Amino acid sequence: MERMWSPWRAHHVERTDRDTLDGETQSLFSRLAAENDDDANFILWRGSSVFVILNKYPYNNGHLMIVPYREVATYEDLIPEEQVEMAHTIARCIRWLRTAFAPEGFNVGMNLGAAGGAGLPRHVHMHVVPRWNGDTNFMPTIGETKVIPEALSDTYRKLQAAMESDASAP
Repeated sequence: MERMWSPWRAHHVERTDRDTLDGETQSLFSRLAAENDDDANFILWRGSSVFVILNKYPYNNGHLMIVPYREVATYEDLIPEEQVEMAHTIARCIRWLRTAFAPEGFNVGMNLGAAGGAGLPRHVHMHVVPRWNGDTNFMPTIGETKVIPEALSDTYRKLQAAMESDASAP
């Protein structure tokens, strides 16, 4: 298997369990939400209970995550208001992605717990991934490499424009 070095990720991996706020350890998501630098952190939208952020290591262009501000490890630990806002935000994300990228389908879901594939198992979050027919090609199969054809900053700007044109968003 080929190895693709990504040393820029070390900064986040090293800080994930070491950041503190008021003496308590924060998850990466909690830290990014608290920084209030939405453009630098690719935070697209903030609701009252959840926010939407671009996945910095996406499966496809436009891979969004819906994250509660409150750090909880399991879906059932979310309060009803968080669950409802998360569900409504899925629809928002799908509208924005349709406008910005015209995908032919979507994957929407959660990886719960380390055994379920969660990269940050103590902070539950929802993935919304746009999909296109043929978006899987030989690179992951033969080259064991996923090709992302657009810079995150370009994706972020396209989604911001889609959000501005979304008449149904508050």
